[in-house]
This record gives sequence, structure tokens and C-alpha cells, in this order.
Amino acid sequence: MNTTVAEWFGGAKRVMFVHAHPDDETIATGGTLAALAEAGCEPLVVTLTRGERGEVVAGPLEHLAGTDSLAPHRQAELAAALAMLGVERHAFLGVAPARAEGLQPTIYEDSGMQWQADGLAGADPSAGTDALTVVPAVESLTDLLAAAHEANAGAIVSYDDGGGYGHPDHVHAHRIARAVAHALDLPFWEIVNDVAGDDIEHHDVSPWMDRKVIALRAYATQLTVEGDEIVHVGGQRQAISQVEAFRLLGIAKRLTRKCAAPPRWIS
Repeated sequence: MNTTVAEWFGGAKRVMFVHAHPDDETIATGGTLAALAEAGCEPLVVTLTRGERGEVVAGPLEHLAGTDSLAPHRQAELAAALAMLGVERHAFLGVAPARAEGLQPTIYEDSGMQWQADGLAGADPSAGTDALTVVPAVESLTDLLAAAHEANAGAIVSYDDGGGYGHPDHVHAHRIARAVAHALDLPFWEIVNDVAGDDIEHHDVSPWMDRKVIALRAYATQLTVEGDEIVHVGGQRQAISQVEAFRLLGIAKRLTRKCAAPPRWIS
């Protein structure tokens, strides 16, 4: 934890974060995003779906659950959270610049999930034909590859191979993000719990906790902030960590890109 922000992720410029749904970027990597943004490192966030099938916290917004209004509301929550974190570069997968050249824009829908006996999330058999995990994987893969090219990404961050807690969209995010990193010879960093190990990079994000907490509060449909904990829509409690940890799985065969001309990106 003694490294400076500029040295995080091997000193890569324009690290691309691949997240499944609005709120994942803040819960798992919000402090790191805020730190990189403040340091001028231009973090890039690609969100794969709009969280159409998410549950909604009981209260004034619960009427949005299961309606067509939930997706645009979650998009607005995402925009507010990114603004609080200082992140200016974002795209939804399927929309330029995160869309393969020559293809019309598309929307990858939330695949949904079911809790399993082992306590992890699993696939929901009712996922629609436009769901992220139902559409042929080559399409989302080529879209993410286009995003990485366009952004001149120097490293890629996403979940571990279990998707953190098993959600099929998170698992898919890991697979395509790691495949793109391999194809482009980029370092791939997986998000892990605050564990020990020589292969783990720990980020002390305590100086950016105010921004992280404010960004979390933007997600009123998905969670509630109580003190130093998140209360998820299902009632699960999770500490808001002041340390965010990442494991390096892939090392580029060439030097990590440092500085380059600003990429074309959408805010």
C-alpha cells in the first residue's frame, strides 16, 4: 500500500474497468476510480447492462421494479455516481465506442440470477434472448475489444472467474474482459477481497471515501448506506472497505502504455 496512485496497476494509463451493472463499479472499485480520476489517469468504465432485472429497495422507488422505467432510472443513478467519483469516461457495451465497427447499436440486457443452495448466485432460466449471457458471446467480446482499442487501454480490470458472488453477468464480464486483455497483450487485474499475497495489489482509498460513499448513495434503487456499511436490496450487509484489492493475472508482452493522445470516448 506504499505505492502512489500513479503506480497502481503497473503505472498503466487509461485503465479500463469492465462492470456488469450500474452500482458494481462503485461498490467494488469506487475508491480506486476516484483516486485515478483525481490523479489525471483517466479511468474508463464500460458497463455491460443497465440492470433491467434488478430488485428495488423497499420505499418510494419500489414501483420501478419489473418495469421499463427501471433501466433509465439506473442509468441516471450511474451517471450521478460517476460524477461523484470524478470519472468522465464511460460507455455502455453495444454503443459506440464500445460497439464493433459497422454494427448498429444494441442493448445487452441484464441476465437476472437466482440464489442457489450454496449461497452463490446462479443463472436464471427465464433470461430473455437479448440477455448478455444469451446473446452469442462473440458479439459482446468483439464490442469490448473495440472499446479497448478505441480507448487505447493500458490495462483491464474486472471480476474474478467466479464473478465475485456468482452472478452470470459478472462471470461473463470476467471471461470477455480477460479474453480481450489476452488478445491485446494487456495486464488483466481481477477484483479480490482484501487478502494477503505477493500477487495482490492493495489500494488504500481512505482519502477518497467521502466520494465513494456519496456515489453509493446515488444508487437509491439498489442499496442503502448505514454508517460504514451498505445494506443491499436483499438485506445483506457489506462493509464499505477503505482498501480495494486486485490480483494481476496477465502480463503484457510489450510495455504497458503510459501516455498517449486522448481517446475518443463518451461521458
